[in-house]
Amino acid sequence: MKTIHDILKLGDPRLYQTCEPVLESELDQVSEWTQQLHEAMEDIRRVYGFGRGIAAPQLGIMKRMFYLNLDRPYIILNPVLKNLSKEKFELWDDCMSFPNLFVKVERHQSLTLEYLDENWEKQSWQVEGAISELIQHEYDHLDGVLCTMRAMDDKSFKWRI
Repeated sequence: MKTIHDILKLGDPRLYQTCEPVLESELDQVSEWTQQLHEAMEDIRRVYGFGRGIAAPQLGIMKRMFYLNLDRPYIILNPVLKNLSKEKFELWDDCMSFPNLFVKVERHQSLTLEYLDENWEKQSWQVEGAISELIQHEYDHLDGVLCTMRAMDDKSFKWRI
């Protein structure tokens, strides 16, 4: 069972690496990876009270995959972001790799997410607002980018109380 302790913490060099695409030949491993991501996220929810998504590299799985648990589970393989809106918004972002820290960032208001699902079928999802922000956050992990690297300025950090 994967827990908070399995999530890579800020400063771990793997969090700054670019992930490799998931290959169709690895599809049989996706359900195991999904279970690991789900377990770790549920532990974060239990302890810290937040968590809607987690990226594979946060568990040291260096693949272009993330898992969202919103109205239902979403398994996102090899995502591509398109149609990023010119309109942006600011928010205090958090991350399971540093759960007590908030970082003020700017994100696109809306976008289109194209990806493969767990059945290797192409999907397209138009999102806005909070879901757009979440997808941008998880997508950044796949490129080795943390929200600390997107901070608006040097005063854009605060502790969770």
